[in-house]
Amino acid sequence: MKLYYKKLLPTILLCLLLLNSCGIYKKTDARKIPTNANERVKKNIEEGRGFRLGKLGKKSGGDFQFATSNPLWRAALKKLDFAPLNNVDYAGGIIVTDWFSEGGSSDQIKITVRFLTNEIRSDAVDIIIHKKICDNLNNCKVNKIENTLNNKIKFSILKKAAQIQKTDLAKKRDGSEPVTLPKNF
Repeated sequence: MKLYYKKLLPTILLCLLLLNSCGIYKKTDARKIPTNANERVKKNIEEGRGFRLGKLGKKSGGDFQFATSNPLWRAALKKLDFAPLNNVDYAGGIIVTDWFSEGGSSDQIKITVRFLTNEIRSDAVDIIIHKKICDNLNNCKVNKIENTLNNKIKFSILKKAAQIQKTDLAKKRDGSEPVTLPKNF
C-alpha cells in the first residue's frame, strides 16, 4: 500500500503544477475575444498565452522566388516590351512573343526566351527566333534563325538584369530609393 501512495503523490503534485497556470475559470467578455480562430491564436501568442512548434507537421512546397524579385525575368520583360507577348510562364521559365513585323514588311518574327537558371550568367537564358515568310496566297514557311540578333537580345537582357540587381542591392543596403546608373554602364 505504501508503494501505491509513493507513486500517487508525485503524480498528483505534477498534475497540480501543470494545471496551476491554466486557471479553473475566468469570466471573459465575448466582445473582446475575436471570433476567427486564427485571430484568437495570434492574439494569444502576442499575449504570451500559447506557443507554436514552428513548422512542425506542415508541408513545405519548396523555395520559390517571385517573378518581381528575379532580375533576369524583369530584364527580359523590359527588353521585350516592344513586342506583343503570347505566352508568359514564370513557373515554366519561358516568354514567347506573338508574331510581329517591323515596318511594312510581310515577314514576321517570333522571339522565345527560355530561362535556364535564376543566376545572371552567360548561359542563363536561351534566345530562339523564328521567322515566318508568307507569299501572296498566304502559304507560309517558318524558319529558325540563328544570327547575331540572338546574341544581341541575350546580352541586352543580361546587361539589364545586372543593372537591376545592382540597383536592388543598393536599395536594400541603403534602405532608400534606387540609384540610377549611367547609360554606358
